[in-house]
Amino acid sequence: MTNDTITLAEVQQQADEWIRTYGVRYFNELTNMAILTEEVGELARVMARTYGEQSFKAGEEPNLAEEMADVLWVLVCMANQTGVDLTEAWRRTIEKKTKRDSTRHLNNDKLNSK
Repeated sequence: MTNDTITLAEVQQQADEWIRTYGVRYFNELTNMAILTEEVGELARVMARTYGEQSFKAGEEPNLAEEMADVLWVLVCMANQTGVDLTEAWRRTIEKKTKRDSTRHLNNDKLNSK
């Protein structure tokens, strides 16, 4: 069995290599923000039709993983072009959330009543 794990740094590097090889250059930051919004909308559509009350239109497929990966792709591209190290950002986010919310959810009656 092979180990298919990949680090955030490797994801950022792969995206950068792809852009430099096939993409010519990164779209500008505002264009990528618009693209990210579009991709999140596509993810929302699949979520609404898979888990919500909407139904799929004829010919539509429940491509949840693909839509999530598209969101990740644009987010990684934005991180690369703005100099954000996602590994460090992730570490800081986990630290912040742990410090802020270490007991918040455990003590939330709304979460513990089901």
